[in-house]
Amino acid sequence: MSNYDQNLTSSSAGGGGTIAVDTALRDYMLRIYNYMAAGVGLTAVVAWLTYQLTGPALLQSPLMWVFILAPLALVFFIGSRINTLSVSTARLLFFIYAALVGVSLSTLFHIYTSASIARVFFIAAATFGALSVFGYTTRRDLSGLGTFLFMGLIGVIIASVVNLFLQSSGLDWLISVVGVGVFAGLTAYDTQRIKAMYDGRDDETTAGRKSVISALSLYLNFINLFMMLLRLAGGRR
Repeated sequence: MSNYDQNLTSSSAGGGGTIAVDTALRDYMLRIYNYMAAGVGLTAVVAWLTYQLTGPALLQSPLMWVFILAPLALVFFIGSRINTLSVSTARLLFFIYAALVGVSLSTLFHIYTSASIARVFFIAAATFGALSVFGYTTRRDLSGLGTFLFMGLIGVIIASVVNLFLQSSGLDWLISVVGVGVFAGLTAYDTQRIKAMYDGRDDETTAGRKSVISALSLYLNFINLFMMLLRLAGGRR
């Protein structure tokens, strides 16, 4: 496993040693970010097109529950079967998942103004980028945050389910604030974890599977960070 504190390779030139960036690690991380960005872009396009083509009809239809629950089932399937799926199948399922999330997120355009959605999206992108760079470059071991962040995530999920019945605006605000902190932390933590997963000895299939499941992790962090920020700063219709 590559040392995530310092992914450098040494080489000698002339009479002295030089330090070169591990290009294999860079290419590995770039592929993950490309998958993740493509997934986010697909989600955004599908959400906008669904909103434009269906209007409020889909929002009021029982079919909407299919598009809300199907991504949840699919993400669990990908996570549990990633070691047996081919790289092409895993990649296809990831993009199908991103498209289904786009359909479910089309409801946001009925709740928030398009301008505020775009504004929060760019804020989320900038925040995600900064946190991911931190996770990639920091020498501090973030593994100790894993348990704490997981507990925070479970708390956010439970509180969100409870608030479906309570409909408390105060609790919703608190969930959003805590959620931003949790997914901000997970972005840095997962980036470092993904970097540590890199192994130059992996064959193409193993590296490809790692790339897809890693892209899915970062995608989920970004989408949830965006959603929490939108609940805090989005302009409602």
